Amino acid sequence: MRATSRLAGSLLAGSAAGGLLLLSAGPASAGGGSPSPRPTVGTAGTSFLTATVVEPGQPVRVSASTGDHLYWSFAASAGQTDRVTVTVTLPPAGSRHGAATYTADVFDGLRRRQACTAGPQNATAAAGAASVRLRCTLRQIRAWAEPWSDDPLPGTYYLRLSATSLPEQDLGQRIQADVRISARNGDAQPAGAKLKSPLSPAVNPGATLPPGAAPEASPSAASSAPKPSERVKGWFSWPSSRWWWTLGGGVLAAVAAVGGYNLTRHPRHWFSPRRSTAGPGRNGQM
Repeated sequence: MRATSRLAGSLLAGSAAGGLLLLSAGPASAGGGSPSPRPTVGTAGTSFLTATVVEPGQPVRVSASTGDHLYWSFAASAGQTDRVTVTVTLPPAGSRHGAATYTADVFDGLRRRQACTAGPQNATAAAGAASVRLRCTLRQIRAWAEPWSDDPLPGTYYLRLSATSLPEQDLGQRIQADVRISARNGDAQPAGAKLKSPLSPAVNPGATLPPGAAPEASPSAASSAPKPSERVKGWFSWPSSRWWWTLGGGVLAAVAAVGGYNLTRHPRHWFSPRRSTAGPGRNGQM
C-alpha cells in the first residue's frame, strides 16, 4: 500500500508540474508568433538614385527643410492598387510669409509620371494653416501593357514630395513629412483583356552541326517560300498588274519619243537662204 501511494503521489506531482510548464509557455509562444511592428523610416533621398526604400504599410516620418525635394521608393506587383498619403506639418504661422503649395508626384521605374485616380495631389496651405494633407491613389498595376502606353506595370515606383510655390523668405524653415503607403490586392488581369499568346515568339535552339554540313531549312520557312512554278506563273499570268504596267509604260515611252522628235526636228528650208522672187531691174536688163 505504501508503494502504491508513493507511485500515485509522484504521478500527481509530475502532472501538476507539466501543467504549470504548459501554462507558462502558452503566453510566451503566443507573443513570439505575433509579427513585430515595422520600424519607422526617418530618412528620405534627394533624387531618384538616392530614394529611400519603403515597404507598404511602413510608417515614415522625416524632418526636412522647406524647399527640399524628398524621394521614396516602393515596390508594386501586378494586381495591386497603391495609395499614398502625405501629411506635411508646416512651420509656425508667425514665421511664415504667405501661402505654400506642396505636390506629391508618383513615377514608375522609367521615370514616367503616373496619374492619380483620386485624392488631391496638389494642396495649398494658407499662411495660418498648421499642416497640409496630400493623397494619391494610383491605377491598378497591370500584368501587361502595349509598348506605346503608359499603363502602370510591376516594378519600383518613386514618390517625390516638393514645394512648388512658396515665398522665398520661407525657404529653409523646418517641416515634418509623414508618409503612409498602402497596397490593396486585386485581380491582375484587366477587365476586357486577355493575353492569349506571348508577346514574343518562343526561341527554339538548334543542334550543333558537324564541320562542312549544310544547315537544313526549317519546315515553316520551306512552306512559306514560294515555289519556282508559282513565281513563273505569277510573272506570266494574264491579265496581271505587271502586264498592264509594262504595256502602259511602253505606250507612254513611244508617245514621248514621237513628240520629242517632232519638237527637235528642223526642216532644211528653215536655214537655207531665201531666194529673190523679183526679176532683174531696168539697169540689169539683158
